[in-house]
Amino acid sequence: MVTDGKSSDLLVIKLGALGDVVLALPYVARIQAAWPRHRITVLTAPQYAGLVGLLPGVEVVAFPRKGFVAMSRLSCWLLGRRPAIVFDLQGSLRSRIMTLLSRAGMRVGRRASPAYTHAPAGGHTGVHACDWLNGVLVAGGVGAIDPGWRLPVTQAVRARVRDWLQAHALLRDSLVLLHAGSSPSWPSKRWPAEYFQALSRALAEHGLQVIWLGGAEERDHNRVLAEGTGTDASGEFSYPELAALAEHAVFALTNDSGPMHILAAAGLPVYAFFGPTDWRRSHAPGQADRVLHGQAPCSPCRLRVCPPQRRHICMRELTPEHVIARLQADSMID
Repeated sequence: MVTDGKSSDLLVIKLGALGDVVLALPYVARIQAAWPRHRITVLTAPQYAGLVGLLPGVEVVAFPRKGFVAMSRLSCWLLGRRPAIVFDLQGSLRSRIMTLLSRAGMRVGRRASPAYTHAPAGGHTGVHACDWLNGVLVAGGVGAIDPGWRLPVTQAVRARVRDWLQAHALLRDSLVLLHAGSSPSWPSKRWPAEYFQALSRALAEHGLQVIWLGGAEERDHNRVLAEGTGTDASGEFSYPELAALAEHAVFALTNDSGPMHILAAAGLPVYAFFGPTDWRRSHAPGQADRVLHGQAPCSPCRLRVCPPQRRHICMRELTPEHVIARLQADSMID
């Protein structure tokens, strides 16, 4: 539920992006459990309010992340709140400023900074994002957690997804979810479209039903992919509904993206393609053994657009035949 900004005792800041918000949810739940007498408010971006709202008993306040007017309103809101405790699970310059503006007596963050009263000694350690999130919890007097965690899904959400599957004659035990998109600002994360098409045909030959996932902005891309095989579900599911859809699938194949984290947090086996980003830092918890990455010497480059001379080799060396062989070795397909 998005509230109108009434006072609370403990504020958690987690603005985005999608995958990072999903990773942070079990840490928010752990903070909530550690401070049972405090009202917990999570400050996030509007598009993630419904996702954070899945946590029982957590208030959600949504503010746009960008724009002078939005930041001015947010500053006024923070100055009027005066929470006792702030956990900054974002770790950006913007969130550090927000933490300072809160004037909380206890301010916990990622690394030593004037914005924080508590931070991990010597900075955060480890490789994965969950390592530094655990570091923040420990610095705030909350014990570290195992990031393996199931996203809560309501029965109402499950019913809506079940109705959609039934309407499309897809309520069966052979569904595979494919997400061929990525953030518009990260086109280099995308496994080649023609590879996804070839893979979907091979999966169909093994008797599996393919559903193409994505937001409304990926509708044109997915429509082309689905011309050969599968059902285009672009823009059909909210984030909580995506988690409910995962309960009906056998496995998923995705790029390094927010949906990768949602599907994994629903308990689904997720095979994810990594090239320009470091899988050791970004893989979904519990899915490290299902990471698909090659041996390109330039990977991970952290470049959002692959230079033409490199020919996107980090992704193109992962052929559909390679993926099918991997799925067979894992007994996901015959």
